[in-house]
Amino acid sequence: MRQHVNPLSNFFKDIKPIPPLNEIFLNPDKPLHIDIGSGSGEFLINLAMQNKYWNYLGLEIREKLVLNAKSKIDQESIENLFFVFGNANNLIEDCIGKFNKDVLKSVSFNFPDPWFKKRHHKRRVIQPELIDNISQLMTSGGLIYIKSDVAELFTYMDLSIIKSSDFISYNNKNNASSRCYNPNNSKTNREKYVIQRNLQIYERIYQKI
Repeated sequence: MRQHVNPLSNFFKDIKPIPPLNEIFLNPDKPLHIDIGSGSGEFLINLAMQNKYWNYLGLEIREKLVLNAKSKIDQESIENLFFVFGNANNLIEDCIGKFNKDVLKSVSFNFPDPWFKKRHHKRRVIQPELIDNISQLMTSGGLIYIKSDVAELFTYMDLSIIKSSDFISYNNKNNASSRCYNPNNSKTNREKYVIQRNLQIYERIYQKI
């Protein structure tokens, strides 16, 4: 069951900025991965515990999920993971000029809300403004990963990223795996659900040029 939250609501215009990386990570110079729409946080918690060579930042628009995820971090004493509540585009835009440009290596969108109705497409998380803001924040050669089980949404996301002059489709999956934020190919809960039901998963990687 998807819990709809309108990202265009005035409620999300006032943000609590992401703190400086040296305040939230033990080693802020590690490669940084941002997962946009981190949900309950289990996926990133598993990644952070498995791979201490990266820092992970989860952005989620449902505040209750962020609070729950943060409590799990405290229980496990995880030092390379942080969760933030808010509209991803506003949060990313606020970081431009604040982060060291060499630190953000990759961003993922895992099974985002499809917002099926055409009049709601403007609420979809991947929009030209967000891709532009990610580009300004990301190091050259950085990667964007997208996954969805909705063909129409995947096409929409794919076209939105390809239209940007800053990213190209990246086909060298072997090389991507060797420098990936997810070296053990961990699955999100949604991906496990889709696999169990033998449904199609659409995915693609893009590189910052």
